[in-house]
Amino acid sequence: MSRFTIQWEIEEDEGKLIKDFLKENEISKASLTDIKINGGNILLNNQEVTVRKVLSKGDLLKVIFPLEEPSEGMLREDIPLDILYEDSFILVVNKPAGMSTIPSREHPTGSLANGLVGYYEKIGLQSTVHIVTRLDRDTSGLVLIAKHRHIHHLFSKQQKLRNIKRMYEALAEGTFYQVQGTIEKPIGRKKDSIIEREVTSEGQYACTHFKVLKQYTSFAHIQLQLETGRTHQIRVHLSHMGHPLIGDDLYGGSVSLLDRQALHCCQISFYHPILNEALFFEVPLAEDMKNIIKAKE
Repeated sequence: MSRFTIQWEIEEDEGKLIKDFLKENEISKASLTDIKINGGNILLNNQEVTVRKVLSKGDLLKVIFPLEEPSEGMLREDIPLDILYEDSFILVVNKPAGMSTIPSREHPTGSLANGLVGYYEKIGLQSTVHIVTRLDRDTSGLVLIAKHRHIHHLFSKQQKLRNIKRMYEALAEGTFYQVQGTIEKPIGRKKDSIIEREVTSEGQYACTHFKVLKQYTSFAHIQLQLETGRTHQIRVHLSHMGHPLIGDDLYGGSVSLLDRQALHCCQISFYHPILNEALFFEVPLAEDMKNIIKAKE
């Protein structure tokens, strides 16, 4: 099993201690301790060194992380994955509706995470599953995955700065009299429920932007972007507006046209934390949602 490695060719950082350089490049103290104790290495021009070594122009610095233990208790499953993009650091997957992102007590198998454990074994990657952007079981679309703990850490910093952008499309019931708008309503857990959320003054700030792409007789095809990422945020906000998603019976939607919430993550954009590139991915609307629209046109 190859160990995850990051390397830099030193140009403008000569004279710095390796310790300071690594701190500036988001290698945490915890990571350095893990490297020291659990079988990692810091190499300067292919020679093992300590973090007190001073860098010179033209040096090649490598940080080799320890192997990660595979996710404990997670079953390996051979599940076909619709992989849109993959490199040594990340995966972008198009998740179908009906697949959980991670296993739960109700659905211990068949999840994206179970499939990733199987896939990692197939490609010889020893790592824990690191899901960066989760989707509800019955929401389809794009999911970003970090292949290594350090990459997940870097993405977590992007999430705090709201630099990972996702665009959704949905089919929401009723007539929208506003072509576009913003919903700013706090969301919290519904009393006496471990699943449902609701708009409540005791909840956390939540902000959803929406735009009507086309209004039909009994529903609208809408586009949504989140400023925050609260559990069930789109579903709760639209239901609170009186426009539950088609198929979302948990929040008041009818299941006559669809037996899952009509919600699809169609776009994702982010800054690659290692390649230093802005990346954008897009997938078409899920077929079951397309079919509802086609029947009304």
